[in-house]
Amino acid sequence: MTTVITFGTFDVLHVGHVRVLNRAAALGDRLVVGVSSDALNFSKKGRNPVFDQDERTEIVSNLKVVDAVFVEESLEQKREYVLEHRADILVMGDDWTGKFDFLNDVCRVIYLPRTPSVSTTAIIEHISGGGAAG
Repeated sequence: MTTVITFGTFDVLHVGHVRVLNRAAALGDRLVVGVSSDALNFSKKGRNPVFDQDERTEIVSNLKVVDAVFVEESLEQKREYVLEHRADILVMGDDWTGKFDFLNDVCRVIYLPRTPSVSTTAIIEHISGGGAAG
């Protein structure tokens, strides 16, 4: 059985999230998702997510391609998460290309292209009247 692991905030779930999760799931038999904690999200993006970590975890855990979900507390713990969940493959968006190559000794690292013209930030800005969604 091949286990795939991926990570993300998954705030304001959109088609880009669904597509990356589907592509990640297609690479193995089991998909484990680390949902960024509220504190981690704030440290990465400088803002709180729209939905808190419990809500985001519940949403992601109810997607049919997802087999297990946990809260990711730190970017520095990627190795521990990979080992703990016995992941064979780590999938990340291509905006992280090269950043997790150091994990190639414990799993295969794959960077998938992001869905063009869609982002959580753009959606939030559009809803708040700050710009066009795309």
